[in-house]
Amino acid sequence: MQANELFVIVGLALLWALVIGAAALLVLKAMQRATFAVQICVVVLATVAVLTAGMVSAFNAMVISARDLEVMWYILAIASAVAIAIALILGAGVSRNARALAEAARSIGRGESLALSAPVMGSELAALADELELSSRRLVESREREAAVEKSRRELVSWISHDLRTPLASMRAMAEALEDGMAADPSAYHRTIIAQTEQMAVMVNDLLELSKIQAGTLRLNAEPLDLYDLASDALTDLAPLAAQRNIRLDGGGHRESLAIADGPSVGRAVRNMLLNAILYSRPGSDVMVMVARDDGSASVTVTDGCGGIPPEDLPHVFETGWQGNPARLQARDGEHAGSFSYSGAGVGLSMVAGIARAHGGGVSVENVDGGCRFTLRLPAEGTDGPGSAGRAHFAKGSGNAL
Repeated sequence: MQANELFVIVGLALLWALVIGAAALLVLKAMQRATFAVQICVVVLATVAVLTAGMVSAFNAMVISARDLEVMWYILAIASAVAIAIALILGAGVSRNARALAEAARSIGRGESLALSAPVMGSELAALADELELSSRRLVESREREAAVEKSRRELVSWISHDLRTPLASMRAMAEALEDGMAADPSAYHRTIIAQTEQMAVMVNDLLELSKIQAGTLRLNAEPLDLYDLASDALTDLAPLAAQRNIRLDGGGHRESLAIADGPSVGRAVRNMLLNAILYSRPGSDVMVMVARDDGSASVTVTDGCGGIPPEDLPHVFETGWQGNPARLQARDGEHAGSFSYSGAGVGLSMVAGIARAHGGGVSVENVDGGCRFTLRLPAEGTDGPGSAGRAHFAKGSGNAL
């Protein structure tokens, strides 16, 4: 074959390829919403058309016998049929997988869990299927968390309503008795009204603090803080309540356990932990408060004599609104005197957990012999100074530090 003939054949084949390729692109653009099978068939047909046009151009430029030309047409027809059949099978598989992924997306939209029964062909579609399954699992977990939060909120509102209604009804009855002159000891009525007002104020403050924690708007003024002093103040504050319930308080730990924390919020957390221990401990039992420090953290541990928490309830102790066994709640409320205010709405330990998280720390609970041990951990700062007392001890039963 001469060079000029070869150039003519290549030029004609290239021309046909450009023309047929451009036509195929126009057809594919017009058929954007067609199935994958149809689009693949268009690509295969365009390829066959380019091959056929090139062969016809070559036949015209070359001297080929009629018998050879007939054989070439048979070969070309068989190859074209096989190519189109493979294209249809491939396109059908891609379309089937695309429909399965579309149905999976609709299932996710309906809130159903996703589980593809058959493997998806193609690395791209398989990666998409994996992402859809992962998104489905995350959405299910998110819906479960949302449902749990919504349930706890409804229960919290119910408990708050109950806890507010009780003192309000009592205050109204005492106010009516004072107005009618039926109060035998007006000063006692006044003191009770003031105490119940303080109890409701504590409840409202707890809810406001909890809403700030959950919204992430709690403002912290972090600075070096001695947890020993906070624990000592909490013992001093709650010692009369402990004595009233026949609870023995004891405490100790490192005299200088410095943490980087906000004083008011951490003090509230320590007080809530100690108050919870006093309210739930059996009369005549001990409540121990220990302050410690280790590498990178300082901690306050409160061990009570509540008799323990059922293992299935331990994961829920720090959930908002969780109040434990109703029988224990009734016993606690019946024994609690009104001179010390607490919210009683199941937000105390939830606040402790939120305050700990806001400081980059954590809180945990475990059952021990005769009760529970709550541990609040915060980022530590500093070391024991040369003049420190090393280990110190809180005065037993009084809550005062030596």
